[in-house]
Amino acid sequence: MKNIDDKWRLIAIDGVAASGKSTTAKKLAGELGYHYLDTGAMYRAVALNLINNRIGKDDNYAVISSLETVDIKVECKNDQMKIYLGDEEVSEKIRANEVSKLTSQISAIPEVRRMMVELQRALVKSNDFIVEGRDIGTVVFPDADMKFFLTASVEERAKRRFAELKEDENVKTLEEIEKEIEERDLRDSTRTTSPLLRAEDAIRVDTTDMTVNEQVKHLTRLIHTEMRKESQVYAGE
Repeated sequence: MKNIDDKWRLIAIDGVAASGKSTTAKKLAGELGYHYLDTGAMYRAVALNLINNRIGKDDNYAVISSLETVDIKVECKNDQMKIYLGDEEVSEKIRANEVSKLTSQISAIPEVRRMMVELQRALVKSNDFIVEGRDIGTVVFPDADMKFFLTASVEERAKRRFAELKEDENVKTLEEIEKEIEERDLRDSTRTTSPLLRAEDAIRVDTTDMTVNEQVKHLTRLIHTEMRKESQVYAGE
């Protein structure tokens, strides 16, 4: 059950690829009784729509034009999130490797990011949320009540991603995954629009040697510690 003062409405979790932010954010939402929003899934839905309509990433005009008609809907309830293209739920389809690759490429397009930011801000207006992504604490919700930035070594992140893809028939080698992660880090941190940066007031958490449960416990402790400080200040103690 949630044990946080009502004013604690939004917690932002940013981080590099495969740092554990998605799984941790989802479990943390369940722990605190918040809703969970994976902003990356929304970009994936844009990518899937492009694939469905056979629009290539290099056709900038077509990509931007598609934003006028794409119908993305998101349902968030506690730690569960469903995403739709039109009336079709695509929560599983957006996890395909083809979608993942295109998402990384089109997420740097300013028009795509502007549209997603508008949707994300509209979604969290009426409930408490744990929101995770790559520019949540810096761009989407710079006034979030608390911010975290998750990181881990490239080697550890590659091992995690490799373990996730083990059952995929198109599995890549550990070395290939490590290279892809390094390339993704470079793209994310050097893009012109909303680069991946740690907000000045975000708490950096290195998850290299932490399990998911350890990450959740660590963040929960930090949240409640900060909440107690705020409560004492508010009470005039």
